[in-house]
Amino acid sequence: MRILVVGSGGREHAIIRKLKESPKVDKIYAAPGNGGISKDAECINISAMDKEGIVAFSKENAVDLVFVAPDDPLADGMVDTLTANGIRAFGPRANAAVIESSKVFSKNLMKKYGIPTAEYETFSEPEKAVEYIEKRGHFPVVIKADGLALGKGVIIAKTMTEAKAAVKEIMEDKKFGDSGNNVVVEEFLTGPEVSVLAFTDGIALKPMVSSKDHKRAYDNDEGLNTGGMGTISPNPYYTDEIAEICRKTIFEPTVAAMNSENRTFKGCLYFGLMITPDGPKVIEYNARFGDPETQVVLPRLKTDLVDIIEAVIDERLSHIDIKWSDEATACVVMASGGYPLAYKKGLEITGLDENGQVEGAEVFHAGTKLEHGKFLTNGGRVLGVTGKGKTLDEALEKAYSAVKKINFENVHYRTDIGKTK
Repeated sequence: MRILVVGSGGREHAIIRKLKESPKVDKIYAAPGNGGISKDAECINISAMDKEGIVAFSKENAVDLVFVAPDDPLADGMVDTLTANGIRAFGPRANAAVIESSKVFSKNLMKKYGIPTAEYETFSEPEKAVEYIEKRGHFPVVIKADGLALGKGVIIAKTMTEAKAAVKEIMEDKKFGDSGNNVVVEEFLTGPEVSVLAFTDGIALKPMVSSKDHKRAYDNDEGLNTGGMGTISPNPYYTDEIAEICRKTIFEPTVAAMNSENRTFKGCLYFGLMITPDGPKVIEYNARFGDPETQVVLPRLKTDLVDIIEAVIDERLSHIDIKWSDEATACVVMASGGYPLAYKKGLEITGLDENGQVEGAEVFHAGTKLEHGKFLTNGGRVLGVTGKGKTLDEALEKAYSAVKKINFENVHYRTDIGKTK
């Protein structure tokens, strides 16, 4: 098979490295890919948002399958366009990807179908949002931009002053562009967070192994929200009992709800959950593999990923038995100093071998480019370094040992990934 993976981050690198293990795969392309991905796939200079370019390339190069990994092209209907052109594609259509691209849609869906989530209201006028927060008078309060914002469109306000500033930033200053035309204001839930990715063909749903994401920029969960600074799998809080509650009250009802709305979801559905004192609740949905959750989940997958993808596309997921390793995994994200705000690019990365790897761990490239045989930084999150072990401690030790071998100017990473309070 010839497979094209759309995207350019650490998630895409993890997907490509797993696809490479399949004996069914002859050739992998990445559009546009990155420096590290270029060692595992042929990178082509086509934007992840260029639907026509992706279709043309797929036809010219007899591509058998296109794996659309990022949120933006899914929301923009890339799978619809590929399918309309007779090209097999993995990922939800635009009318199903809305479960991530509109927070207002997803919250209203949960309310309508009784799926447990935080109490909330939605607003299109900043004054009304502020008025509601003042009237409610409970802090902290969570304020979310409605649309896609690279994982950064959520602000937790601890005071009324912070809440007013957040509403202004999102709705008036348009920090996240049109994503901030509407906001969701919701109660602040407490409890351990869990990420569960699941394969679904719109009929069956098969959850993957659980993970825990560390979103804040600095140790002890301080600093700004980022796209994710590290992950572990399995999540120690996600017991078999909790998993069964989630299956009955959240996972299967979500698939059924989307079918009832004529928005059948096929692909990878991501559940961001909070295990509250009242039981598991949904914080957010994503319409694709998470980043950096993929970097700890896929290394534990034993079943051929190509077989699973084809079963999802052909709606026969219930016929496939998906096997996972019992090992633990941990990913530490090495970021550019200044991320998620301003940071430098083009800094040389040292300590990697010619394939962009380090012995003892697996390195997934997120924001890198390859120039004159050297890997350079080219983004905020630069590398995801994943260790694997019999225990979580062993996996973390391997990941951090590998991190210490790699360097670039002003490198920043959290030293407390996997620590539970």
